[in-house]
Amino acid sequence: MTTRFIVTGTDTGIGKTVFSAALAGALGLPYWKPIQSGIEDESDSEAVARLAGVPIHPEAWRLVTPASPHLAAEIDGVTIDAHALVPPPGDLLIEGAGGALVPVTRTLLYADLFARWQVPVIVCARTALGTINHSLLTIEALKARAVPIHGIAFIGDAAEDSEAIISEISGVRRLGRLPIIDPLTSETLADAFKANFDPADFL
Repeated sequence: MTTRFIVTGTDTGIGKTVFSAALAGALGLPYWKPIQSGIEDESDSEAVARLAGVPIHPEAWRLVTPASPHLAAEIDGVTIDAHALVPPPGDLLIEGAGGALVPVTRTLLYADLFARWQVPVIVCARTALGTINHSLLTIEALKARAVPIHGIAFIGDAAEDSEAIISEISGVRRLGRLPIIDPLTSETLADAFKANFDPADFL
């Protein structure tokens, strides 16, 4: 049976790539970042390869400018062909960019791609103040497009009431919470995922 997930977030910079590496490593899933914006430092694919040691599918587009894909492509003088964004076959973990409503082009959002692909989505949400609103808005946007939602994974310090009420109101199951990990290595990440998530919830 093929195992496929999309990982999206409620915002940018919340630890979505770290969670993606943890999940990919735990399940042995090949990883694909369709579009990488900003390549001055370590790319998301390189980070996942380092932290998870799983096969990496090359990005469809690697954009130099650190911005939303639609703007980065325009600044870089590149045209993104949304019809060419087709997930590789087989087991796969796909990571989006920033949040679910980030524009891929000026007429297409990531959530629209997710609706086309019909791969179960895991929403990553930080536990900091504001997460209830951000999480519920993200889930509503996905549901409005009939995107299948597998669950929500929290990242950060425990915030029990926020985590619980998001799941209660949205009807989306809470998968677990990944704490901030320091130092962040492949070993500490694997240990943290094992301690805070049940692999059976992803099978």
